[in-house]
Amino acid sequence: MSLGITEIVLILVVVLVLFGGKRIPELAKALGKAQYEYKKAKEMLQNEAQDLKDTVQKVVEQEDKKDDNNKSEK
Repeated sequence: MSLGITEIVLILVVVLVLFGGKRIPELAKALGKAQYEYKKAKEMLQNEAQDLKDTVQKVVEQEDKKDDNNKSEK
């Protein structure tokens, strides 16, 4: 689903009529800031998820070693 030049021009005209020429830079700035914040939050969540995954993997490996040691002692 891609936008053609006609659709883009139509959207720009509607935005210009609705918000006026003076508010468009403000809206663009707010949109850019929102996009930056979204990207930052997404990266933080990905890092948290990776840290959690690594921690769980270490715990599982430690438990496996304990189980192996207990089996070899018997």
